[in-house]
Amino acid sequence: MKIGIPKGLLYSKYHVFAKTFFEEIGAEIVESPDTNREILDSGVKYCVDDACLPIKVFHGHVAWLRGKCDYILVPRFMSMEKRKSVCPMFCGLIEMIKNSLPETPRLIDCPVYSLEEKSIRTWAEKAGQCLTTNITALRSAFYIAMNKQKEYRSGFIDNTCVYKTALIGHTYLIHDRFINMNLVNKLHNLGIGVLTHEYAGNAGVKAEAGKLFKQPFWYFARQYYGAAVHLYRRQKVDGIIYVSAFSCGIDSVVVELIKDAIEDFPFMILKIDEHTGEAGFNTRLEAYADMLKRRAPVGCHDSASGQHIFSRQSIV
Repeated sequence: MKIGIPKGLLYSKYHVFAKTFFEEIGAEIVESPDTNREILDSGVKYCVDDACLPIKVFHGHVAWLRGKCDYILVPRFMSMEKRKSVCPMFCGLIEMIKNSLPETPRLIDCPVYSLEEKSIRTWAEKAGQCLTTNITALRSAFYIAMNKQKEYRSGFIDNTCVYKTALIGHTYLIHDRFINMNLVNKLHNLGIGVLTHEYAGNAGVKAEAGKLFKQPFWYFARQYYGAAVHLYRRQKVDGIIYVSAFSCGIDSVVVELIKDAIEDFPFMILKIDEHTGEAGFNTRLEAYADMLKRRAPVGCHDSASGQHIFSRQSIV
C-alpha cells in the first residue's frame, strides 16, 4: 500500500510523525517533491481563486501525487488546542480537494481536534485502518512515531550573526523556500541571523498572549503574537519580519496586535502570493538590513566604556 504525503501546509512540522507511523504499519511512503513552478502552476489551476497561496500550493502537491499512490494523507485540522480554532481553510480543505481535483485517490482525512497525545492516538488508530485493523500494531506504531516526533524540532535559530531578526509567520511560508524565494538564505547573505517562533518558548508565548484584553480565538494568532512580543521584550532580536500570505485574515489581525505592542521597533511585513516578484522582495530586504545596521545590535551596554557589548544568549 502506497501512502502519498504532500509537502505542503503543516508538513514541515509533522512529517516525521506521519512518515514513521505509516511506515511502521507497513506502508510505502510517496512524497511530493519540494515546491516548484510546476506544482505552483498546477495548484493555481485547480484551486479556487479566493484561496491563499499556501492552499493553492497544497492543491499542486496533491495533484502531483495522483496516480502514484493508493491513499493521500490530508488530515482535517479542526483545532490544535482546546478552545483554539484554526483557519477555516484547514477545516474545509478536504471538500476543496475533492471538488477541485478530478481522479484523486482516496484521502486519509480523519479530523484532528487537538495535538494532545490522547487525541493524536485516537486519530492514528482511525487513520491507520486503511492498512490494518490490528489495534496493538497501530498503538505500537503510534508510540514509535510520537517518540521520533518529540526528538524533532522545526524552525530556525542562528546565533552566529551580529544582527538577528525574528522571522514570524506560518510554518508553511517560512519553510517553503520556493514560496518565500529562499528568504532565510537571503537574510544570512545580508548578515542577519534568523529566529522563528518555535524558539521563543511556550511559557514566554503564553505569558505575552495572556496580557491581551481578550485571548485570540485562533491558535496560530496566539503563537505568532506571543513569540514576536516575547522576543522583542527580552531583547533577543534587532527587528521583526512578519511573512504573510496575501488575503490571510488571521495575519491581518496579528500584524496589528504586534505593531501596537512593539511601538517603534524595526518591523517589516512581507506579503506573498503567486505574483510576488523577487526583485522587489530583495530590495525590501536590503532596506531592512540597512535599517538594522544603523542601530546597535541586541545585547547589553557597558556604562563604563560607553560601548555596546553583543550578547549571544540562547533562547529558553
